Amino acid sequence: MSVGAGIFRLAGLTLLVVVLTAARCSQSSQVQVTSVTAVIPDSAEQVIMGGRVVMTDRGIMKGVLLADTVIAYENGTRLELRQVNVTFYTAHGSEDGVLTARQGTYNSRLSRLEARGSVIVVAEDGRRLDTEQLVYDQLRNQIFSDSAFVLNRPPQQIMGIGFESDPQLQVFKVLRGFKGVAPVKLPPDA
Repeated sequence: MSVGAGIFRLAGLTLLVVVLTAARCSQSSQVQVTSVTAVIPDSAEQVIMGGRVVMTDRGIMKGVLLADTVIAYENGTRLELRQVNVTFYTAHGSEDGVLTARQGTYNSRLSRLEARGSVIVVAEDGRRLDTEQLVYDQLRNQIFSDSAFVLNRPPQQIMGIGFESDPQLQVFKVLRGFKGVAPVKLPPDA
């Protein structure tokens, strides 16, 4: 076999492999390519994974804020939070309740936390508040919102739009649209 015939045969085999590969590729499923959007904005000063902030008032711990992701802005005074968990404490240091939310913004200048997305507050005595948004004002030790909410204080359930309360859900003021469900005890028949 001559060198020219060998090259011709190799070219023929290469062409056959290319044709068979192309035919096989046209039968295979398509690969879908998706773009990944930037999670961290350009203006962020710092990004912290697994952040912790101790919230104090005149040296007394009011709460401990934990977040899966913390993005700091404005010289670290505004924190954008993901997967928020706040444990509230009494003046004596015992746990008082827990707040969880999907997102939040903590402003250390104002000592305020705005929680957003499936916000749940559970007090130590079992009271539970569900809402989509609320603000915790650390200086006034108050939570409030203008969003719809459901408060479960067994055996009562209170619903409405907007509220003001302490973090323990003891003193609770409904702003509008009050509805409630509570059992009624009837006197025994005489």
